[in-house]
Amino acid sequence: MSEEIKIEESSGNVFLDIGFSEEEAEYEQLRVDLAFAIHRLLDEQKLTPAKVEARYGLDRSDVSRLKEMDFNFTLERLLMILKRLNRKVEIHIKPSDKTTNYQRIFVT
Repeated sequence: MSEEIKIEESSGNVFLDIGFSEEEAEYEQLRVDLAFAIHRLLDEQKLTPAKVEARYGLDRSDVSRLKEMDFNFTLERLLMILKRLNRKVEIHIKPSDKTTNYQRIFVT
């Protein structure tokens, strides 16, 4: 006997899918997206945490955590790290298309 597997389409935000409120889900997704963008940037530069610390003034332990994909950082801390890495962060505000009840924030 095989048990039927129920498949449900994702909303596009794993935190929303597992039961976080819309506000919490959007905040958590944004944190993870920013942290992963920083992780990719550090990976591309192929610098050791010590060299990142010397070049950008970032805390070596923060760099190590990001490289190990430990993304437990506040949004404010992630924005500060991006600034130190000489990255510009832009926020665009425009009317909602009213297809969702929550905000959609994208990191590119």
